[in-house]
Amino acid sequence: MPVKPPPRRRSAPRPAPAHRAAAPKGPPYIVRPDTAVLTRGFDPRLSVGSARPAVFRSSTYVFRSPESAERAFSVALGRAVPEPGEEVDLIYSRLSHPNAEILEDQLVPLEPGCRAAAVFNAGLAAIGTMFLTLLRPGDSLVHTEPLYGGTHHLVHELLVPLGIHPVAVPAGDGTALAAAVAAAPGVKLVLVETPANPTLVMTDIAAAVAAARARREPPLVAVDNTFMGPAFQHPLALGADLSVYSATKYLAGHSDMLGGVILGGDPEVIRHLRGTRAMLGTILQPDECWLLDGRIATVSQRMHRQSKNAERIVEGLRGHPRIARFHYPTLFEDREQRRIYRAQCAFPGALFSLELAGGKRAAFDFIRHLEIVRNAVSLGSIESLCCHPASTTHSEMGPPDLARAGIDDSLVRISVGLEDWRDVLADVKRALDAV
Repeated sequence: MPVKPPPRRRSAPRPAPAHRAAAPKGPPYIVRPDTAVLTRGFDPRLSVGSARPAVFRSSTYVFRSPESAERAFSVALGRAVPEPGEEVDLIYSRLSHPNAEILEDQLVPLEPGCRAAAVFNAGLAAIGTMFLTLLRPGDSLVHTEPLYGGTHHLVHELLVPLGIHPVAVPAGDGTALAAAVAAAPGVKLVLVETPANPTLVMTDIAAAVAAARARREPPLVAVDNTFMGPAFQHPLALGADLSVYSATKYLAGHSDMLGGVILGGDPEVIRHLRGTRAMLGTILQPDECWLLDGRIATVSQRMHRQSKNAERIVEGLRGHPRIARFHYPTLFEDREQRRIYRAQCAFPGALFSLELAGGKRAAFDFIRHLEIVRNAVSLGSIESLCCHPASTTHSEMGPPDLARAGIDDSLVRISVGLEDWRDVLADVKRALDAV
């Protein structure tokens, strides 16, 4: 979908910082996302001609005047809203900084329906900041299950003691989700993780939005879009309010940084998230913003290659006697899961899970014999990674929670990278044969 370039901003008494200038003067036509992600929010003319943004590592910023300082604090503290085209001075890097503003501008075109973005110093920091912004004691949070282990731990170790009530619903069960949203008292947020980690069960985003809108006071709907976004799934276009990412994964894609991103259709909600971020100090630092800014232009190309690699590997493993069950969108047996996948995903993605005949011992033996695929807990990077969720990423969940979520001791999760798929397939087969 074409994206309009940001409007040109008024000239300041002195040259505006490079991160705040409009794109260089050019024809006023609409550009597409792949172009906008490289051209929004940065003017080389105001950065010594640098073709790409520099790193602004300052902790504090000099005001143009006492009046500018007063105005900046009024806006930062929510007492005022910037006028269209107004250049508000920066204050302090815990609140915002040039690299964050550049990155947030350039993230917007990644998802149809996005109008504003906020960046954080980890994916869990993004989720935690969202919780603390939108939920208060006595409120209910309806969420799908399983969740990423860190999110599950955050819900039960931070939110529950604060008097916030989580209501867990099995991923993919649209009827149960609608019933929970309708019945839970004071629902302020619905969090959908789809596909679920690590079972890849999918939840109907549009149905979750419809359930939320049916309440007299509709809760916001947030989707953890880390596994399929931004290339293959677009929650905001399906009606969700927020699309949440661990930017550490596919957005950054090189296993060399941490980051979190929240995209939203309502700039006012994003403004509130930034306000909480400023209090908590969860903003992404300048160096990491600079790194991530250089990666987002290639995320679609990387994800398409990784998804194609995964499809070929999965096809090559079908029928292997050591594999008791596959978890991958193209192999869904459930009719409703196939429908959801076709309705909201463009491609199946680069992540799949295997349940091995022989339980935990077989899973550990398999991982031990891998040579190309590395035993690590992250995903979405250019190298292939493998982990045993029950003993690592989801080990904070007790046995009853793991069983309810469908996370068996025999389950192994594999994230496919950019290696030649034939080499990865051969590596996985050798490890399976050695079990």
